[in-house]
Amino acid sequence: MEPLISSSSRVSACRLLIMILFIMLVVSSSPCLSSSLHPMYIDSTAMHRNHTAISEFRLLNRRTLAQCPNTSPLLQINVSLNSNLSDEQYLTVTVTGVSNPSGNDWVAMISPSHASVESCPFNEGFYLQTGDLSSLPLLCHYPVKAMYMRKDADYLSCKKKECKKYKKGVCLSYTCSGTLTFHVINIRTDIEFVLFGGGFLTPCVLTKSRPINFANPNQPLYGHISSIDSTGTSMRVTWVSGDKKPQQVQYGDGKTQTSVVTTFSQANMCSSALESPAKDFGWHDPGFIHSAVMTGLKPSSTFSYRYGSDSAGWSKQTQFRTPPAGGSDELKFLAFGDMGKAPRDASAEHYIQPGSLSVIKAMADEVDSNQIDSIFHIGDISYATGFLVEWDFFLHQISPVASRVSYMTAIGNHERDYIDSGSIYITPDSGGECGIPYETYFPMPTPAKDKPWYSIEQASVHFTVMSTEHDWSENSEQYGWMKKDLASVDRSKTPWLIFTGHRPMYSSSNSILSVDPEFIKKVEPLLLQNKVDLALFGHVHNYERTCSVYQNNCMAMPKKDRNGIDTYDHSNYSAPLHAVIGMAGFSLDKFPNDVESWSLSRISQFGYFRGHATKKELNLEFVNSDTKKVEDSFRIIKA
Repeated sequence: MEPLISSSSRVSACRLLIMILFIMLVVSSSPCLSSSLHPMYIDSTAMHRNHTAISEFRLLNRRTLAQCPNTSPLLQINVSLNSNLSDEQYLTVTVTGVSNPSGNDWVAMISPSHASVESCPFNEGFYLQTGDLSSLPLLCHYPVKAMYMRKDADYLSCKKKECKKYKKGVCLSYTCSGTLTFHVINIRTDIEFVLFGGGFLTPCVLTKSRPINFANPNQPLYGHISSIDSTGTSMRVTWVSGDKKPQQVQYGDGKTQTSVVTTFSQANMCSSALESPAKDFGWHDPGFIHSAVMTGLKPSSTFSYRYGSDSAGWSKQTQFRTPPAGGSDELKFLAFGDMGKAPRDASAEHYIQPGSLSVIKAMADEVDSNQIDSIFHIGDISYATGFLVEWDFFLHQISPVASRVSYMTAIGNHERDYIDSGSIYITPDSGGECGIPYETYFPMPTPAKDKPWYSIEQASVHFTVMSTEHDWSENSEQYGWMKKDLASVDRSKTPWLIFTGHRPMYSSSNSILSVDPEFIKKVEPLLLQNKVDLALFGHVHNYERTCSVYQNNCMAMPKKDRNGIDTYDHSNYSAPLHAVIGMAGFSLDKFPNDVESWSLSRISQFGYFRGHATKKELNLEFVNSDTKKVEDSFRIIKA
């Protein structure tokens, strides 16, 4: 969940009003669009009616791109490599022949290269579906990324000149140039770079590069591993390739497993009265998602693997660690929510989570130390929200950690929620994804598709992972599952019970938007009845820790141990303590001046949660990813 509005900004207030009106329109619209849409939408449909047969896009919101004035015939856009791109590299894009450099000139990376580069200024309503209020290029097809030419400090001052006309040794006419650097990864489809004038609000095409291909669009990439059960003897590896033929994972001493291959299409995405990003201008072909289970492993052990095929190519050899088996003693894990991704260049993208890079880097250092057994990412995974190419960038970003230890996930509102899709909240936060990309990229040990809840045991901890986005009422399937799962825990085997889900029960920040009283009313009693030790949630973008709390009352307070660490004694259990850990990437939420007595620790910094469990105690810390400093620590003990 992200803050909707800045109280100090009239513009933001205006845009919030537009968003509210838009959602009201979507919810109340009849199947007959022409009766409920603004006349500009109807005019747009009429304007393009004769072209629908040849257009690959729906044309409800289309606008013809404006004509750029005074386009120079000398204008060119050149890319440092024109073909056979590697799986990751930085490209320099140079614009030459510019007569009058403007602060409104910008370059977009488009994929696929044949996508419609036209202006659709009324796309703002579609962007607002995802909660994104940024001023961005409102094109018929969303650019992967974009950058203003003024990012080159010498562009506007025209320090890079080229004389085009001399007279008696004096230059009478010259043109200017500028260079930008783009971070590019293998997204399997050709790309092109387009130079626009007019800024993001009134774009017009000045010139285009030629299409540029990747050397191997079938290359197996972005592998990540996850646990399939509590034994620590089997691990699932999932990867992406442009090749639909089954591939293999090779691991251990010559063992091999063949992949199961799946994918999803535009037709699988959700839509409403107004087209969703996933269904329309945000679509990007995901290729094929391969998954195979490595069996015959040993818990708490190190192995290596690679995946691919002789025809499509092979990944590099990667070393990974299996988690400890349920019932053993020691577990070291990391947890967080609301990560997303950020560009590794100066680009603008439709949705950026600025803290994600520092958090991944800090966690990668921990994984490299071989001190981490597993990771739990509890909702709001990539924030692709219908802009499907961003899943590739997210998978690339988490590879240093997700390819090496068990990466377990929970579903969040930005993966699942959409109008009339079966989610418990009718907000369009997933941009039309409706959980399909999430469940395809991150297969968890769930009972079935679109039932994204499960439990798993690692060492002395039983993790119960629920979906806050699916029905949790008392007569629901998920409620029955939670009740049975929590009651079945053998506390002699796994003395610690950690409950996780995306939306919190307790938060001091924007509590009206962040906390659902009905969710608390229905589910919180289960936590108390089954003596849950710790409840971890995301959704709110900061860190907060409570006392042992139930129904907004502190049932017990921690005591300081001899090292000054807050210690919760669950030998005489009173209630669970809660921690919000949604500080892994999205712009941070601040805290109000007045907070409830149950709130003990509040930190608005980027970071992650670190746990160390033995059968005797559970040690927990919030780590600042920028400084590596432990900002908060506490213990839970039992006699």
